Amino acid sequence: MTGTKKSIHGEWSSRFAFILAATGSAVGLGNIWKFPYITGENGGGAFVIVYLLCVAVIGIPIMIAETMMGRRARQCPINALETLTEEAGAHKNWHYLGWLGVIAGFLILSYYSVIAGWALAYVVKAFTGSFSGESAAQISGLFSDLQASPGQQIFWHTVFMVATMSVVARGVQGGLEKAVRLLMPSLFVLLILLVAYAMTTGAYMQGLEFLFKPDFSKMTGDGVLTAMGHAFFTLSLGMGAIMVYGSYLPKGISIAKTSILIAGADTLVALLAGVAIFPIVFANGLEASAGPGLIFQTLPIAFGNMTGGWLFGVLFFVLLVFAAISSAISLIEPAVAWVVENYDVDRKQASIYMGVGTWALGLGTVFSESFFEKIDYLTANLMLPLGGLGIALFAGRVMLQKHTQAELALDNEIEYTAWKFLVSYVTPVAVFLVFLHVLGVFG
Repeated sequence: MTGTKKSIHGEWSSRFAFILAATGSAVGLGNIWKFPYITGENGGGAFVIVYLLCVAVIGIPIMIAETMMGRRARQCPINALETLTEEAGAHKNWHYLGWLGVIAGFLILSYYSVIAGWALAYVVKAFTGSFSGESAAQISGLFSDLQASPGQQIFWHTVFMVATMSVVARGVQGGLEKAVRLLMPSLFVLLILLVAYAMTTGAYMQGLEFLFKPDFSKMTGDGVLTAMGHAFFTLSLGMGAIMVYGSYLPKGISIAKTSILIAGADTLVALLAGVAIFPIVFANGLEASAGPGLIFQTLPIAFGNMTGGWLFGVLFFVLLVFAAISSAISLIEPAVAWVVENYDVDRKQASIYMGVGTWALGLGTVFSESFFEKIDYLTANLMLPLGGLGIALFAGRVMLQKHTQAELALDNEIEYTAWKFLVSYVTPVAVFLVFLHVLGVFG
């Protein structure tokens, strides 16, 4: 395989564009919706410390590996694994690793779009003052009514999928890159505005103390494994997104340094979300450990009873939508790239085919909570851990060292040896423990 190989889909215009795109893929509902409530459930600061360590030991080594595999092959994950397997002289069954990631991303987007549709609906609810002066029971009723209305859910699910596919159809620079250049700076601005508001609530220091003061007496083994799992999932690893984005990365750009910056930006968003949310929660006498309902059932109570709450409610749910769409385009991109590479269709046609298929599958989530739970369990608990484990083992033990060294181009042997050790031994063991945990073997 020559170093001049290029993706037929084009390349990012710069290192900064790739950082924005990959950060957009990593930053999603998990950062703004899930991270605050699992932090709340696991005692705050001690959980954050363990989470940060897990990002360094699990997340970054796999992100480096996945980006490196994508750039070397310059193809969608399915075709990339076929090419890399042949290049390494490895068993042909390794190429199924590419299928695992692409299918996982497709399945995840089918329900992710429905949840993102809830956020779109809540932008409108916040703007029209639906939260104003409402009791906890009334706010809970709003959410229950939305979930009980297939018509509303299908409408917002459709709006979100159309927006996602219209971006993907325009290509790497014309669609993906333009979108993240708008979405990611806007997302950070919205977060800063919400943090600035949180500073005025009177509970800002209480929120910071909760988020950053460690109390390891509240940190259980189950909490450690939850932190490990979230560190892995929040970076969009194991679903083909980072691999396909890596295939558009120009030569000469450091994969390792860029991966560290992306992981840092993703973590910063999660922490800023916590800094914005917890003071609002505490100032209104709400529970930090409210679980998944924190975003759609707990925070709207606060927005409905604070001065200017309609505005900050709108800002918050717009932020949630921006985070969701930046992830959604990366979830479907591997499947669209595969169709373009293997069939005589252009990107616009491929986007329509994959978008309609994902939309149709999402109807299962609209009409059946058990369908959603099964898809969520299959992807989060089985496919993604297996995908991450496979990527770590393939990059660390299957690919030839001369190829990984050439692609990573690390400054010295110590850096390469450290990455090789982590991705070959430490990371696989950690991901395997997460895998056992989510299967309920222990924890």
